[in-house]
Amino acid sequence: MTTRRTESLTGQLAHGGGAGEHFLLPGAVIGDGRYRLLAQFGVDERAGAHLWRARDGQLRRDVALTVLVGRSSDAQRAQDARRTLERAAHAARFTHAGMARVLDVLTLGNGVDPNEGLLGIVVADWSTGTDLVDLVAEHPLPAANAARLLEPLAAAVERAHVAGLVLGVDHPQRIRVTPDGALRLAFPGPLPEAVPRDDVKGLGAILYLLLTGRWPLPGGPAAIPGAPISPAGAIVPPEALHNHVPHELSAVAMRSLEDTSIGGIRTSATLLTVLDQAAESAEQTEFMRPVVPGTEDDDGPVWTTRPPVRDKSRRRKLAVGVTVLAIATVGVLAWVGMTLIDFFGDEGGSGGTVVVSASPETGSQTESQPPPAQPAGPLKPAGVTEYNPEGEEDNPEDAGNVTDGDPETLWKTDKYQQQLPALKPGLGVLASFAEPARFTSVAVESPSPGTFVEIRTASSPDPELAETTVVAKGELRGGRTEFELPDDVEPSQYLVVWITKLGEGNQSSIAEVEFIRAK
Repeated sequence: MTTRRTESLTGQLAHGGGAGEHFLLPGAVIGDGRYRLLAQFGVDERAGAHLWRARDGQLRRDVALTVLVGRSSDAQRAQDARRTLERAAHAARFTHAGMARVLDVLTLGNGVDPNEGLLGIVVADWSTGTDLVDLVAEHPLPAANAARLLEPLAAAVERAHVAGLVLGVDHPQRIRVTPDGALRLAFPGPLPEAVPRDDVKGLGAILYLLLTGRWPLPGGPAAIPGAPISPAGAIVPPEALHNHVPHELSAVAMRSLEDTSIGGIRTSATLLTVLDQAAESAEQTEFMRPVVPGTEDDDGPVWTTRPPVRDKSRRRKLAVGVTVLAIATVGVLAWVGMTLIDFFGDEGGSGGTVVVSASPETGSQTESQPPPAQPAGPLKPAGVTEYNPEGEEDNPEDAGNVTDGDPETLWKTDKYQQQLPALKPGLGVLASFAEPARFTSVAVESPSPGTFVEIRTASSPDPELAETTVVAKGELRGGRTEFELPDDVEPSQYLVVWITKLGEGNQSSIAEVEFIRAK
């Protein structure tokens, strides 16, 4: 099936003729011969930005390229490109699940040949998943799904604005849908004149697109129909196009697009709050709305992505509530059981009490004696995996070498062209234990002096970096380095040895890691 992305690219490239476009074809190599173009995913004509998936020949991984096309002799175009590249470089230290991490920024004379007709390249992590344009190609999404899809991207925008950054989420082909059902800015590189308010308008436009299948801002892909305009010259609200769209969610989209002087949403923080409230309202009414056969709502099966997991505090409250209910139920059943036993025991006239007890050799010892204490000393993990949440894995098949007892076998990082955190915040190995344990120290044996590491605790075998806690850190001296853990560290089932600075030659190795358990 021909997707809207393919149709859009066909229409955009048919106009052709731009500087540098003649060699931007699959298989071409750009960026000083490092990046081989694989497939094009869009064109943001407002910035002369071509959006490509490419293969990094040095690090052997796929990346997202925002390629700025133009002639260096065009002073205004070159100045705009420099501003976009500067903004992308400032975002390189910003990390959030709602935005692909910027790995590198190539400028004229620094990775970009001016004779190729290019003005710069923004390199970012490749975002797996689906194109946003393809997601709405067949039909708009249910209201609650649309809102939950947008929330992670809105959260990324809000965090970026607090940090003084503008992300540039105002073009649909720059956005992708992750496998776990969330929108992500896959091709960073904001317009040179963009301000935070433009991000808010972009979020409103994306919500409008999800609810209606139409794009309300200028400069969108040719294959996506524009939003209809009323006789008064205003954009028609989503609820007027589709009667299943709740008023609250339609209002969020419209207020994000409107002028702030007449009631529009001004900041991303306000948008995020209002969006969450509207999403909850939509979820509450989603299963209450009747579907009348033969009407617009009767569309048959609707493909939707899985909504993102709700916030942790709500899950904790739900878990506590279920636990309390279970305990209360067991108590009631126990009381009823004892009442029945007493009733039938009295009626039976046996006059005696039947006592069921365990034999002295088994049950009595089990009930009277606590389980044996675990001995202090080294504790071998049940498993070790390579931990690299912000990029491609580095030799994951060798991660188990760090606990195999043989110092001759190593786990090595890849050899990087730049020191951390230029390309990623770090990398390491994660040890999983059979049960939580309290640790006093972690010893790392390494032939890579000058490597800086952190010891982190985690609550799951595949955590986000923000979900881990630093409990010790320092520099590897070469040979064995032991890291003492504070006495107040809680028992943990997962420990991470996290490298924040590579050793000589931008590469590090770890021979053995020993985890010392407390008494």
